[in-house]
Amino acid sequence: MSARILSGNAIRDQIYAELAGEISSLAAAGIKPGLAAVLVGDNPASKVYVNSKIAACGKLGLASFHITPPATISTGELLGIIEDLNARDDVDGILVQLPLPSQIDSKKVLEAVDPAKDVDGFHPMNVGHLVAGRPGLVACTPAGVMEILRRSNVPIEGANAVVLGRSDIVGKPQALLLLHASATVTIAHSKTKDLKDVVRRADIVVAAIGRPAMVTPDYVRPGATVIDVGINRINDAKLAENFFANFPERLAEFQKKGTAIVGDVHPDVASVAGAFTPVPGGVGPLTIAMLMSNTVKAARMRRGSRAPLAASSRT
Repeated sequence: MSARILSGNAIRDQIYAELAGEISSLAAAGIKPGLAAVLVGDNPASKVYVNSKIAACGKLGLASFHITPPATISTGELLGIIEDLNARDDVDGILVQLPLPSQIDSKKVLEAVDPAKDVDGFHPMNVGHLVAGRPGLVACTPAGVMEILRRSNVPIEGANAVVLGRSDIVGKPQALLLLHASATVTIAHSKTKDLKDVVRRADIVVAAIGRPAMVTPDYVRPGATVIDVGINRINDAKLAENFFANFPERLAEFQKKGTAIVGDVHPDVASVAGAFTPVPGGVGPLTIAMLMSNTVKAARMRRGSRAPLAASSRT
């Protein structure tokens, strides 16, 4: 068996094409959605993530505002920046790139973002809307996973779904979205008894536990759909030899660069699963696509626009 590859890049392009039409409708009404990205300090990985989000705004014709306070900023000073962004009418979405420096009260900062501009979907009010099944801004990565499943025609209603991981950012909202789509959902984690057996019963596996290649073929029921949310950088040659033993091109690339990005799912799962998302090129592109979708959605909701709702904006 060779699994069907679910390309996040292809689905992202579908969503961007739909968003382009909606953005044009908003522009005709004199509205240009705007996203403010707050990047504290100079964490290299965070810079890459924020730059990719700003670039996506430019590609789609959204306004973007890049705020870069120093790593020494206090919680109070950062709250002042958030307060200013909340008040700006040209800013429809606010994202605060995580992680924040240790002296910052991250929860206090995230909760200070106006829920109507919370395009990351982290504010307790938006989380509450998700629990209640009410319209709102939903965390981008879980929303992207749902787009992959739906647009790839993976049956969700009645399916047994296992979410491996219980974070506030991915695991919990993912379980709720699957539940609202009428899946039977189990949340599994590091303390779950007989973890392998629990995962192996699933028709749909969403791996978001943060351990490189933890989900091996013996975790997966033949024919299951496996969505890999993990993004892990490895530098160990022995690990790479284990992960890429059946993928000589990826092993050669590792040997050339000395590093590689892998997910939470072992590449060999492709020999068992019915469908899976690769890393890179799977869930990652959808996370940014849904951030763009949320920004457009926030602009429409905030400004009362009657522009048509893009398919990618529906939750």
